[in-house]
Amino acid sequence: MKLGRLNHIGVATPSIAGSIAFYRDVMGATHIREPFDLPEQGVKVCFIDTPAADGAATGTQIELIEPLPGNTSIAAFLEKNPQGGQHHLCYEVPDIYAAKAWFEGQGKRVLGEPRLGAHGTPIFFVHPRDMGGVLTEIMETPKAGH
Repeated sequence: MKLGRLNHIGVATPSIAGSIAFYRDVMGATHIREPFDLPEQGVKVCFIDTPAADGAATGTQIELIEPLPGNTSIAAFLEKNPQGGQHHLCYEVPDIYAAKAWFEGQGKRVLGEPRLGAHGTPIFFVHPRDMGGVLTEIMETPKAGH
């Protein structure tokens, strides 16, 4: 397995609306997607597109994540970090099931089975203790049109 493209940086926030204002007004973001609920994950999500670098098709995205009622993992993160902050990094792979088998073969703790993520492609997370202290999301590379 090889390191794939950094798809997005997940940022937990107590308020997507407040974070959108920050990225727009302070950071100069111009490509802010419409927020949407992802009830299967217990979160509201909003993607902010960063500019593509040197001919790349797309830049890395910022994924704003606000907990929906009943979400304990993001809510617990926000209890420790009331202003929010970096929650995870997400890398692309061509085959989610081959990647899962590879990580497990390396003795890494995969957190649950692959499931659909916010991009509509399969994802899983790898425990931060096995990833240099960083919660890591692995996602199957989106197909054209996603």
